[in-house]
Amino acid sequence: MNPAPGLAGGAGAPAGRPTVGVGRQVGRPDLAGAEPGDVVAVRGRGAVGQTAAGAAILLGAERVVSIDRIPERPARTERYAGAETIDRTTTDVAAELRERTGGRGPGVYIEAVGMEARSDGPMHLYDQAEQQLRLQTGRPTAVRRAIHACLKAGAVFVLGVFADAVDKFPLGAVINKGLTVRNAQMHGQRYIPMMLDRSAAGEIETARLATHTLSPDQAPMAYDLFKHKTDGCGRAVIRPEY
Repeated sequence: MNPAPGLAGGAGAPAGRPTVGVGRQVGRPDLAGAEPGDVVAVRGRGAVGQTAAGAAILLGAERVVSIDRIPERPARTERYAGAETIDRTTTDVAAELRERTGGRGPGVYIEAVGMEARSDGPMHLYDQAEQQLRLQTGRPTAVRRAIHACLKAGAVFVLGVFADAVDKFPLGAVINKGLTVRNAQMHGQRYIPMMLDRSAAGEIETARLATHTLSPDQAPMAYDLFKHKTDGCGRAVIRPEY
């Protein structure tokens, strides 16, 4: 098991070249309406969240605040994405976001966690029970918190993956705050030319996202590393030559 040299999101991908998977995250801040001068919050510091944070900075965001609970991720996000970080396990995230934005909240909030979001307290147990009973197909914890923390008339972008129905969606807060809620799959024809240009200019670098390289017979280990986020795993890549 080795750090992946010159690899971006898939076996054989040239160093520094964005793949379609990375393109999904690069286009997201633009689809979310991030503009120069905005304060952007990103919930999740995995490969998806790191790339979204970096893309928001490329689009001219004044500040980008990245939120997560995994201890190895803040240094990577600060170094590669240039974002401020919040450890949600030791900080009241909503209060800290208000403190950093003069009491208003971020104008754009990107949810980059998805259906397996975790939280502390009884709501997580409630969501988990509903998911296991198939009463909902995902845990929308991070989406709820994005909606409540976002600036009035701001934008919430759901980048994390969801399957179907979720419970306790705060629609009233969306309406009363006048929020725009968006999501989408990557618009390839719209964003691939821009990403290739920025990659050639050295503005988009993705090789660092592949933290572990393994052989095909180590595929179960690769999945376990990625699923449980052990050994600082960001992305595990399987290459035949290993």
